[in-house]
Amino acid sequence: MNATVQCDDDSRAERLADTFGRLFGGSPDGVWAAPGRVNLIGEHTDYNDGFALPMALPQTTLLAARARTDGRLRLHSAQGDGRITDLAVSGLAPGSARGWTGYPAGVVWALAEAGHPVGGADLHFDSTVPTGAGLSSSAALECAVAVAYDELYGLGLPGPELARIAQRAENGFAGVPCGIMDQMASVCCTADAALHLDARTPEAHRQVPFDLRGQGLRLLVIDTRVTHDLGDGAYAALRAGCERAAALLGLPALRDLPTGELPRVLDDLPAELAPLVRHVVTENARVTEAVARLREGNAAALGPILTEGHASLRDDYRVSCPETDLAVSAALGAGALGARMTGGGFGGSVIALVEDGREDAVGESVTAAFAAAGHRPPRLLEATPAAGARRLAPALGTR
Repeated sequence: MNATVQCDDDSRAERLADTFGRLFGGSPDGVWAAPGRVNLIGEHTDYNDGFALPMALPQTTLLAARARTDGRLRLHSAQGDGRITDLAVSGLAPGSARGWTGYPAGVVWALAEAGHPVGGADLHFDSTVPTGAGLSSSAALECAVAVAYDELYGLGLPGPELARIAQRAENGFAGVPCGIMDQMASVCCTADAALHLDARTPEAHRQVPFDLRGQGLRLLVIDTRVTHDLGDGAYAALRAGCERAAALLGLPALRDLPTGELPRVLDDLPAELAPLVRHVVTENARVTEAVARLREGNAAALGPILTEGHASLRDDYRVSCPETDLAVSAALGAGALGARMTGGGFGGSVIALVEDGREDAVGESVTAAFAAAGHRPPRLLEATPAAGARRLAPALGTR
């Protein structure tokens, strides 16, 4: 992991522990970190049992936590309204926690629902993962709680199971029918690698070396500042369409449709479903190609794959928007090797793969294009493959 990032996380952990003491009294049992993520390629494939290639970001949600013996769950966020939310673990149910608190409360609910012996806790969060940017700020919240509770209550759950718990929280408690990619990335990624995920068997995930700097490349994240809410029904409608198409084709999931069979079946599908199927099948193929290029040590070859993926999301899946399309075209016009929207869509962020030394020119081009179109200035950050969820050492207290 980048030493500067680790140092920053450690200093943030110390400040978080101090604030925890002012809020709840005493010291936390520990401080945990869970990252946001960018997905290199493989969008809207995970809930179709498909493939994806995400990587964790250096931006993290930190959690200072201490177990309680009275069954109360107390939640506070540095990004919240200053209030402490106090809930009874025994009363947790979908709809019992609102806003951001639904994500951490949902994890405790999902753990209890799965039969794990968990109780209450005092939880204080501080996050540098941008919200509403398609970088999985919600998964970072969930996964920070999952790894903390795993240690606080001695559960000993493996990473993929913690990811499933976090996904269950988002599906069943927060009401977002997402796949497992975001949570797997937040829990299971390693530094300097991308995660090759098979959503049907997450336990079989593999780390793929992704040496950006060593190959003279940078990955720029362009937050369009168009916020999105995946709980508003559009995401659910897309998933339902894919599941309907798979049923019509007699398949368990769209991942089971071979690429070579695609031309034959598209004409037999309802017009509104054919583009969804085309995107999922071709996107799975793009993941396979991207993994092959990375294993060859040719990360620059990801460029055209990213751009093809954006066209598919824009034209077939129809989850892009004018701002993400503009960011992609401006980045490519300034010399990016490839660019695409990342995340669930309807706003959020774009990633651009650029040669070292071109990142400023690409950022300036996108910013100028946004200004000319009357959009708010985008936020720019560089993504480097970072570590997944973890406890920050040294331990800051004892139970």
